[in-house]
Amino acid sequence: MKKKLILLGGGGHCKSCIDVIEQAGLHEIVGIIDQQEQLGELILGYKVIGTDEEIESLANKGNEFLVTVGQIKTAKIRERLFNQLREYNAKIATIISPRAYVSQYAEIGEGSIIMHDTLINADASIGKNCIINTKALIEHDAIIGDHCHISTAAIINGGVDIKQGTFFGSNATSREYVASLEVDFIKAGTVYKGLKNV
Repeated sequence: MKKKLILLGGGGHCKSCIDVIEQAGLHEIVGIIDQQEQLGELILGYKVIGTDEEIESLANKGNEFLVTVGQIKTAKIRERLFNQLREYNAKIATIISPRAYVSQYAEIGEGSIIMHDTLINADASIGKNCIINTKALIEHDAIIGDHCHISTAAIINGGVDIKQGTFFGSNATSREYVASLEVDFIKAGTVYKGLKNV
């Protein structure tokens, strides 16, 4: 039996998440939480069924949740929603696309989504509530902190330490064994030299 899943946030990132969730086939999406003015709207066929005020009661019914708000400038909204779920003792889903490769030696934190065509190599560690977006590469021994977004086609090389709340842009590439700052912002297409992490 598929697990009942509620999505928090109905924007563009939500649409990408829906596609991954459907492909994975382990959950039944029962609705989306968004703003009051979006109530009743359909997003790829799934209805906006409530606002943040309904999260606690929906959690008490045993539903699982996934934060599907996107993250570019800041992780604050995603972090707030995730912490709210934790406060309510809600079940938080972890989603892995069947088109992703995740090493059996890698770790994936609660509430993270691993999207299509990503590759996560041996001894890599992905924190809680992260987005590892389409075609991203996380190499061996890399550490991705909580509430990070590794964007499309980004490359995190071996031994890199990406700190909590960081956005790592599309097609950006890190050097090996470097570290970011907390809540860092790495622009798309850059070669990231970071701080030494050896």
